[in-house]
Amino acid sequence: MKTALFSSSDFAATPPPSPVREWLRVLHRANPALFWTGWLNVGLATLALLLLPLDQRHVTGLLVWLKPLKFSLSIIAFAWTLGWLLADLPAVAQRSVRRLSLGVAGSMGVEQAIIFLQAARGTTSHYNDASLLDGLLFAAMGIFIMLNTAMTIWALYLVWRHRPHGPAGYVWGVRLGLLVFVVGSVMGGMMIGLKQHTVGAPDGGPGLPGLGWSTRAGDLRAAHFLGMHALQALPLLGWALSRWVPRRAALLAWAGTALYAGAVGGLFALAMAGRPLWAR
Repeated sequence: MKTALFSSSDFAATPPPSPVREWLRVLHRANPALFWTGWLNVGLATLALLLLPLDQRHVTGLLVWLKPLKFSLSIIAFAWTLGWLLADLPAVAQRSVRRLSLGVAGSMGVEQAIIFLQAARGTTSHYNDASLLDGLLFAAMGIFIMLNTAMTIWALYLVWRHRPHGPAGYVWGVRLGLLVFVVGSVMGGMMIGLKQHTVGAPDGGPGLPGLGWSTRAGDLRAAHFLGMHALQALPLLGWALSRWVPRRAALLAWAGTALYAGAVGGLFALAMAGRPLWAR
């Protein structure tokens, strides 16, 4: 699909663009909604980074603008990776891709608006029902996260229904990466149901530097993080295996996924037992 996005003018005698610029140019043609979602969050990450040293307020033990920064970076990786992977689907699936991409873009826009609003107010956005406004904002986040999960399940269906372009190892990396990603998304839903991400202690308190994951109790964010980033790790693994061992790439992609999913499950079990990833 991506190759079909090029025109004859792309092969004119001009100096070749940088790989990153070319990657973004193709992504823009393939999926404008997720392309601009990524760039919007580049701007939001820059804003949060600028505010970080200027605003010394703390929420759950961390600087107030650290969470918006982390969510912005996460959404950049999610939106651009999803847009790139779905561009490999055949033309018959692209109408559905455009629709689900709009759903993802809208969901991420609402989530970021609430996260930044609550950071500006000096309070947390997740699991917050301290006031009527806080409760309504958290409920809205839950609704749009459910919408985003539904869109990713739709994407998962599409990559299993229509074979993406590429060698077998890469194709299975895409399919299995999205599958583990959806499992990671469900773990996020569990945290919403629990109204906290720490197991065995209240949210806040001592945590790993930069990440904030609890060092005194279980923390579901570790398994959630690893599960969500299967979207990048497993397609990349499949692509690498297709180059290194093409005849065994599909089998090894399944084996790599089993190990990766086992790590996600291990982190989840550790958290549910109330044990921290790294104890101080």
